[in-house]
Amino acid sequence: MSNKFIEIKGLSKRFPGVVALDNIDLDIYEGEVHVLLGENGAGKSTLIKILTGAYRKDEGQIIINGQEVDLKSPREALQQGISCIYQELNLIPHLSVAENIFLGREPQNVPALGIIDLKERFARSTALLKELGCMISPQVKVKDLGIGKQQMVEIAKALSLQARLVIMDEPTSSLSEHEVVELFRVVRKLKQKGIAIIFVSHKLEEIRQIADRVTVLRDGRKVATLSRGEFDIDELIKLMVGRSLKEKFPKINVERKREALRVEDIWTDTGLKGVTFTAYEGEVLGIAGLVGAGRTELARAIFGADSIKKGNIFIYGEKVNIRNPQDAIRAGLAFLTEDRKSQGLILGESIAFNVTLAGINQFRKKGWLDVRKQLQVAEKLARDLRIKPLQIGRKVRELSGGNQQKVVLAKWLCTRSRIFIFDEPTRGIDVGAKVEVYNLINNLVQDGAAVIMISSELPEILGMSDRILVMNNGRITAELLRKEATQEKIMKAATGGY
Repeated sequence: MSNKFIEIKGLSKRFPGVVALDNIDLDIYEGEVHVLLGENGAGKSTLIKILTGAYRKDEGQIIINGQEVDLKSPREALQQGISCIYQELNLIPHLSVAENIFLGREPQNVPALGIIDLKERFARSTALLKELGCMISPQVKVKDLGIGKQQMVEIAKALSLQARLVIMDEPTSSLSEHEVVELFRVVRKLKQKGIAIIFVSHKLEEIRQIADRVTVLRDGRKVATLSRGEFDIDELIKLMVGRSLKEKFPKINVERKREALRVEDIWTDTGLKGVTFTAYEGEVLGIAGLVGAGRTELARAIFGADSIKKGNIFIYGEKVNIRNPQDAIRAGLAFLTEDRKSQGLILGESIAFNVTLAGINQFRKKGWLDVRKQLQVAEKLARDLRIKPLQIGRKVRELSGGNQQKVVLAKWLCTRSRIFIFDEPTRGIDVGAKVEVYNLINNLVQDGAAVIMISSELPEILGMSDRILVMNNGRITAELLRKEATQEKIMKAATGGY
């Protein structure tokens, strides 16, 4: 094996009422992809934040190239060659690629006057992108790039910082299949350069492709470190959750009832072209399609987040005029957005505040807010969804990604809605939490709700849907019953060939 870059010994971190990391030992070698795996709340994010200087450790040692270090800040971590690419990319959209790569470290003609050497910045950016094999112009604005290419800009930025360890936090969560292939190609290039990679992912099939070693965390403790060839998917699941998950998609068949939602000939400026479909009580209606097919745009149009140029929406047979999300909520619609952090949560507020926000009117009485009832409902929903830690006064930003997702789910359950639109409901959450979300969906349809589930995960669509709509270029190109749907049929329709 190559040289050891980082050695972690007895690392521990505590928060009030929570042991986030408990005596962790971990080695990271140059030129390896080391996957961190675990349920949400297992300690992965805390470990990353300690390595990047965002958190201070309580106990233990971090040894880099044989020397013990105390990482007091992100700047000190960068100076040690540690760079992190977070799930929410840290780029400024309205600046160019070159400006983002060298932001705050611009090469200068006359340092005393602070005059930026534009030619040098362009040349260095071009060289970095070429080194990664990426055909991206340094002059293009970041906002004009897809997520996959934005990640390449982040990687180029890490190289410009002479990173020796690159941490990738859920890097494939928003990528198309083609973009994932491109990312893995670049990861292998980094390995060849001797750069160590810590790769955090919940997608077990991807882990089999990219991992040299896998470390599994559970409840803040290290359960195992396994090398390539020593693990299979079922074994990893068992290590993660402490039990076997024989049924990854616990679908329950429910008798379809009356029509809940009907959309007729919807056209929008966001690219929808005559979309028509019906959703029923007691069914899960899956919507599949490639990135850019119009799935999220359809959800936003139905929920009043985007305006409709032409077409009609009917709820329980009655035509409704949904001009904004408030109208949608009053009509009994719930929309769990794809981007939970910027669109689904107020991160600086508590679990209780977020859970009860959309349904706040039910806690008003003669102009006063019944805080006691509000807290009781919030605590019950948090308990039912197993939000951890069960501290409803805790700020949402302090929760793991999976628990943040559960807060969004609880928020919409609090509204007593009857039609639920779930856009990528399990993105960025672990396999155990996914099963909890699937069981929640089962409970909703058993209770007579209609569920529309948008997902890029074809096994999820096939495993949980009663009917599947496939979109391509703003249109519905196929409707498939559960018993006839296959990945091949879905992909054919998604590429416009059905």
